[in-house]
Amino acid sequence: MSDSLLKVEDLNVYYGSIHAIKGISFEVNEGEIVTLIGANGAGKSTSLNTIAGLLKPRTGKITFCGKNLVGVHAHKIIREGMALCPEGRRVFLQLSVKENLEMGAYTRPDSEIADSLDMVYGLFPRLKERYKQVAGTLSGGEQQMLAMSRALMANPKLLMLDEPSMGLSPLLVSQVFEIIKDMNAKGITILLVEQNAEKALGIADRAYVLTNGVITHQGTGAELAGSEEIKKAYLGG
Repeated sequence: MSDSLLKVEDLNVYYGSIHAIKGISFEVNEGEIVTLIGANGAGKSTSLNTIAGLLKPRTGKITFCGKNLVGVHAHKIIREGMALCPEGRRVFLQLSVKENLEMGAYTRPDSEIADSLDMVYGLFPRLKERYKQVAGTLSGGEQQMLAMSRALMANPKLLMLDEPSMGLSPLLVSQVFEIIKDMNAKGITILLVEQNAEKALGIADRAYVLTNGVITHQGTGAELAGSEEIKKAYLGG
């Protein structure tokens, strides 16, 4: 049995008077790919932003590597070994590819950066070819690769990906999911939020369905992909 790396218990998050996350509980074990799927506005990104320390929960517990993270600042959470690749990429458009990657490693000693750059360039050869290029001139797919790579430069135990396939062509979507599998094969645990439920369930060990801030279904990726109810709601079946 693998160890629980991340445990979320009875999490409640509000935006003003709006109760966005309503008492959700889930966990991610070491070595897994776990996905949160659901419609727009279901609370998926809010969940990731709360775990990453960007939002504060009203109540609940977030335990990572045995430590309670509630109230811990986002930059300290990165030092604990968790990185978030945010929705919408948000790369530094005026900086070069290499400078963006170095920004991702700001919590680490300089002596470790070269090895991480080699690892990232191995996963994303396109970025190695373009390391001097200004990020704002990259295609959408290349910017997504850069955003994922920048998060990897923190050397995380857990990588959280928020909508990595958004706005990409079908061919690039397939490439991104292959890369997610490669990262996981290299020992990185992944928590994935994704609109493309079919692709997400196809690579996930386990999955949770969020509906209006509540977890309504959970199971293995294959179980949920095979569920008639889930197919009708999220897979166009």
